[in-house]
Amino acid sequence: MKTIRQLWQDETGVIATTDLLFIATLLVIGTIVGLTSVRDQVVQELADVAVGIGSLNQSYSYGTITVTFAGGTFTAPGSSFADATDDCDEGEAGGTSACISIAVAASHESP
Repeated sequence: MKTIRQLWQDETGVIATTDLLFIATLLVIGTIVGLTSVRDQVVQELADVAVGIGSLNQSYSYGTITVTFAGGTFTAPGSSFADATDDCDEGEAGGTSACISIAVAASHESP
């Protein structure tokens, strides 16, 4: 009976277990928040790259080229291309996300 009473009143290790549980909970919550921030910043950086690539002007034009040589004349007709503005090209680096949005799927719980 004395041993049972002594074990009942023994609180050794209770504080350590509670502390470890509290620290583990904080670490898990911090990791989730940190990974979410990393995800958002990676998406933002990729959007900045997309805006940079989208702002490149790919238009070109050249006139008719005529080359005359001893055997005759060679003529190449001119050509041109005008780069039209695409959807979401108005964004700026560091600002908008170039029409990229993060959608988190809703969890479906079974009844």
